[in-house]
Amino acid sequence: FLFFLANNGEAAVPCTTVDANAAACLGFATGMAAKPSDACCNGLRQLAQTVKSVDDKKAICRCLKVGAKSLGIQDRFLSMIPQACNIKVDFPVSVNTNCET
Repeated sequence: FLFFLANNGEAAVPCTTVDANAAACLGFATGMAAKPSDACCNGLRQLAQTVKSVDDKKAICRCLKVGAKSLGIQDRFLSMIPQACNIKVDFPVSVNTNCET
């Protein structure tokens, strides 16, 4: 559900790529770290660069939502990541985001 700006098409981003790029954000997203690390922000910027289509955005969203449920991600911290990392996102970042829209 985090991070993405493109709209023309290729294959969707695999969850392994999403997980690898977002893993460093876990500490902040669970409330264990005071701010997102540089590794978190850099990973999310790299992830954003992989987006080539709306389907990529949806795939990333779905991957992140699956992880959020199982890892104890807290919505209040998750929603702060785009601003803290200075990443423009054109939709609300939340564990409740509807990935299909």
